Amino acid sequence: MIEQPVCLTLIVPHQLRDEVFDHLAESDVVTGFTALQGAGHGTEVRLLTAAERVKGHADQAVVQVVLASSDAGRLLARLRVSFAGTKLVYWTTPVTELGTID
Repeated sequence: MIEQPVCLTLIVPHQLRDEVFDHLAESDVVTGFTALQGAGHGTEVRLLTAAERVKGHADQAVVQVVLASSDAGRLLARLRVSFAGTKLVYWTTPVTELGTID
């Protein structure tokens, strides 16, 4: 039986963007990922720079990786070690269909 894929979404502060991208690119379970520019709002969002405080939101990257559920667990374990204390936000969602339109 083929393992159900999941989409792992990471919310990455701008200051950690390159480091997280490098970590994902070097991972043996990640074959690719998508990154979008995001703006974090809310009481739990840390506004780290003067520019962010003026704008009222944190500059962030939204990173999405589709991979097997067990691989997502392994990747999250590695991220917890490499980025301990950084407050990276993540969630996973099931992927019901995945393909390429040629």
